[in-house]
Amino acid sequence: MFGSIFYNLWGALIAFSCYFFITLQQPYTPLRIIIGSFIAAIIVFFVMYIVRLLIAYVLFTPNADQLLADGELEDNNASHLDEGSNEAAPTSSTVEFQDENTEDIAQVVRTMLNREDEQQVNA
Repeated sequence: MFGSIFYNLWGALIAFSCYFFITLQQPYTPLRIIIGSFIAAIIVFFVMYIVRLLIAYVLFTPNADQLLADGELEDNNASHLDEGSNEAAPTSSTVEFQDENTEDIAQVVRTMLNREDEQQVNA
């Protein structure tokens, strides 16, 4: 949910103040004005939960890195071939590169560059 309960409290305070000052000029009794102000504050307090939920829903974006990684894994499973053989090479994510040495990483980069060059030549 977006924000914190302080948004609810601020909304309730603003609703209380607005209702209080608007009805203060009306010919109502002071008790009716205060009770009405508290009722308006309580209603706005609970409505702010819905507003915060809607804001969180609108601002929610899926993790782009995760979606990109999922798409790349599917592409790699379908078309990733080892440099000199026809066997499919195992795929690995960038998280797994932390444990590997730099020579292995360089070999993967070379393989990817060679594959791109081959695709450009074939096109």
